[in-house]
Amino acid sequence: MSIRPFEGIPHRLRAARTFSYRVPDYDCLMFDEIRFDECGLVPCVAQDADSGEVLTLAYVSEESLRLSVETGEMHFYSRSRERIWRKGEESGNVLKLRQLRYDCDGDAILALVEPAGPACHTGNRTCFYRELEGDEPVLVAHEALAALQRTLRSRAAERPAGSYTVKLLDDPELIGEKVAEEAEEVVRAAREESDERVAEEAADLLYHLSVLLASRGVSHAKVMEVLNARSG
Repeated sequence: MSIRPFEGIPHRLRAARTFSYRVPDYDCLMFDEIRFDECGLVPCVAQDADSGEVLTLAYVSEESLRLSVETGEMHFYSRSRERIWRKGEESGNVLKLRQLRYDCDGDAILALVEPAGPACHTGNRTCFYRELEGDEPVLVAHEALAALQRTLRSRAAERPAGSYTVKLLDDPELIGEKVAEEAEEVVRAAREESDERVAEEAADLLYHLSVLLASRGVSHAKVMEVLNARSG
């Protein structure tokens, strides 16, 4: 399994993203199931395969899809420039292809990807960084763990004075003690307290467990891959 280091973060604190398997050998006949429009294009949503966050929306042609599969990196079709382009060909922020899916009507594609950097040309992590009012979106439930993981990486790299997270990262024994303590509090809350208190204690446990994982360089995605391997 390849691990991409994060600049400025000590080796033991690198919460590496994983790219543990190659792109499936898609039969080109699968493209027969795609309903390209009169211009030979179909919209493609790029979604972070690890966090589930939507990164961008672009268009693909049959040829750009073939190139994506062959190279393992997403290629799109630019309607303004009227040509195929490889995502990140100038910025280096490529989208490594993990899986392709298509919808029930065959007129839209979902690309599960591993981003090498910000997906948006503005430098934002995702192109969908604004609500309709123009404000930064409030995080929804599925974004919580990914946002927490980014915060932990930031604390490890920047090491702000007085940071509780940095204190934990510097003391592996303390992290272990806190995880055990929080797990016990979750059990006690489940036995004796309200559902709201259970959720609060569970959040504390998830935070401390995430710090422990970060201290070992184990990403949330790696844990989820283990769970997926156990399913069924």
